[in-house]
Amino acid sequence: MTGVGRVLVVVYGILALAATGRSVFQIIDHFQAAPVAFTLSAFSAVVYIVATIALIAPGRAWYRVAWITISIELAGVLIIGTLSTFVPAAIGMSAIDPFGQDSTVWSAYGAGYLFIPLVLPVLGMLWLAKHRPAPASADSVAPAPADSASADSTPLA
Repeated sequence: MTGVGRVLVVVYGILALAATGRSVFQIIDHFQAAPVAFTLSAFSAVVYIVATIALIAPGRAWYRVAWITISIELAGVLIIGTLSTFVPAAIGMSAIDPFGQDSTVWSAYGAGYLFIPLVLPVLGMLWLAKHRPAPASADSVAPAPADSASADSTPLA
């Protein structure tokens, strides 16, 4: 992975670390203050960790995992961003404050993180669309024996 792909992975890795650190601190320090918001912070951390791994790992399965996690990330940013902006109490937030102690990475569409959580999944999807893994070729799959029972059996004599 080179160029834009490498930058994408680095940014995902940084957000994975930031979201993990934030959620661990929030849960340990004052979970009872906003349990829904802090659980969402932990969920976003897991999404960023899995997305980072999926972008690095080769293969069609990891490509699908990357699409799934990045889609969940975009949905999370849009849903949590909207709720935190218009109905903060719905997710356990006390006010519209992306920098507040009860905010999440996705609060106010990622305003506390310079809106990177809003832009990153779009860039990730564009990158994934342009870098699809090559389809498995017929030559790479070993043919199965025509009659496996006769190939494994030995004559009785």
